[in-house]
Amino acid sequence: MLKISLLVILIIASFVLFKIFSQKKKNLKKNKKIKFNKENLYEWMNLTKKERVDLAKVQSKSYFQKRRILLEEIRKEYKDISKK
Repeated sequence: MLKISLLVILIIASFVLFKIFSQKKKNLKKNKKIKFNKENLYEWMNLTKKERVDLAKVQSKSYFQKRRILLEEIRKEYKDISKK
């Protein structure tokens, strides 16, 4: 009886540890920020298709935000210049 309960506890503990380590790996992959350029082409290609698509979406959004801010600054400067 003691051996069976010990075996069950070991199996449950190993399952819990496996879940914890697999979650850490997933979080590391999520936090990975890779810019697509010539120098890190091989890192980019080692990612899965879904990861590449997700990173491309994130980079596209950040590019759009930077572009929008720059356009607002240009418009503001143009208004200042035209007033003078």
